[in-house]
Amino acid sequence: MKKVTVHSIASVSAGQGAPKKNEFSEQGTPFIRAGSLEDLLAGKSEAGFELVSEETAKKRKLKLYPKGSILFAKSGVSATKGRIYALQSPAYVVSHLAILIPNDKIHGEYLRLVLNQFPPSRLIKDSAYPAISLEEIKKYKIPVPEELDDQIRIAHLLGKVEGLIARRKQHLQQLDELLKSVFLEMFGDPVRNEKGWSECNLGVIIKIKHGFAFKSEFFQNSGPFVLLTPGNFFEKGGFRDRGDRQKYYVGETPQEYILNKGDLLIAMTEQAPGLLGSPLIVPESNLYLHNQRLGLVKAKKTIQPLFLFHLFNQKSIRKIIHSKATGAKVRHTSPAKIESIVIGYPPINLQNLFAAIVEKVETIKSQYQQSLAELENLYGALSQKAFKGELDLSRVPLVKKERDEQQGKESDVKAEEMTEEETRSIELPEPADLGSLAKTTGRRDALENWLASYLAQLGGKAFDVGQFMQQAQLKLDELIEDEPPELGVDEYDWIKERVFQLLENGQMTQDYDDDKNRVLIKGQGNSQS
Repeated sequence: MKKVTVHSIASVSAGQGAPKKNEFSEQGTPFIRAGSLEDLLAGKSEAGFELVSEETAKKRKLKLYPKGSILFAKSGVSATKGRIYALQSPAYVVSHLAILIPNDKIHGEYLRLVLNQFPPSRLIKDSAYPAISLEEIKKYKIPVPEELDDQIRIAHLLGKVEGLIARRKQHLQQLDELLKSVFLEMFGDPVRNEKGWSECNLGVIIKIKHGFAFKSEFFQNSGPFVLLTPGNFFEKGGFRDRGDRQKYYVGETPQEYILNKGDLLIAMTEQAPGLLGSPLIVPESNLYLHNQRLGLVKAKKTIQPLFLFHLFNQKSIRKIIHSKATGAKVRHTSPAKIESIVIGYPPINLQNLFAAIVEKVETIKSQYQQSLAELENLYGALSQKAFKGELDLSRVPLVKKERDEQQGKESDVKAEEMTEEETRSIELPEPADLGSLAKTTGRRDALENWLASYLAQLGGKAFDVGQFMQQAQLKLDELIEDEPPELGVDEYDWIKERVFQLLENGQMTQDYDDDKNRVLIKGQGNSQS
């Protein structure tokens, strides 16, 4: 492992000025801005950004950058974020971004990963005026193995862990979406009140009290109390440890401002976009205080705290909170304005049922979050060793596909995915007893047989649970014309469990799509379950 300059392994350039608003079109090639990187790294498609027609590109003399180009911000606040992104398709790029096009001495994915570990933001000299020159980027030195195969092995290994981290984050997001759906199914929209619950002002149910204006001279880097501020909130609820920026309070503390575990807080100021009105449930007791920018919610009548938490995460409630807010630089609201919001108030027994569902889902989320933390720790340890040259790469298999791609060859080792036409051509057998489909057990027996048939017809192509579920639902619709049963979350989870069992038994196999950073599950031709 030796350190080499970026200029020796990649061409370094900057993008061009953005076209005017009226020059973008509904079709064309994506135009990537510095502000686009956060959403791109979160999984948003490049095609979802502004598009430039070929005519406009010629008029503006825009340069088209190829797939695999590495982008990062070289000026402005974005340059301090350390966001590194590799283009998934050709695109035009704004002038605030630096573009690295790897040459044949470097594996493109390795370059992205090593820049993630050693971000060029380190080159910023003045955080008040963040900027990096192209010359500084060219001279920037990063560790690179001399053997191209070793670069490929490191990229493959770290890419697999990255893929697992992305999947775990996706699972957590899906659980959050599930709770939103359950809330709306049980209670409906709290503002429209389509369920017809009795209506009242929030002030009839709760009282909101501002926190204390703690004196800054009593803030330290450690102390007996953690001071909670809007900075501890995530936009959609949840606690965030602010790390080195966390404030601790060592002064005399009024007892009434010491928070208890389970207390509900509301962000009363818009310290970050989308934060105003965001809820937070206090994770521990006797450790936390809250300042005047937070409101403590106290119940005036029987109400389920978990119902309240998810109530404040509803778009309709947050929209009203924002509409009532004031302030030019930092928008803020008051307890009276929130308490004046009218909602439909569901019965407490239904709130308690919802809370029981939330607690079960939160148990699963906790397990996923623990798994995510372990994966992120693993990634950190592996990347540190990899870029120090301390990994035994002889134990990491060389992926033929990646080697061939680096040499400009096509490879057929990656599992192919089913096209929509191929999926529709798969025939699922008709159950012997159609009446059994009305019952859960009968549907599962049918799904078992359909899964075996589906896998047999897949050949060696990639299996997609969603596509299979769609085919199964179409078969149900075909067999039962009068109100066919809907396949839901239970059936989806059951199918996933069966797939895991088949993987363990060797009746299905896993491949990895490194281009999309995700696992592909394959059938085994004539597999039978």
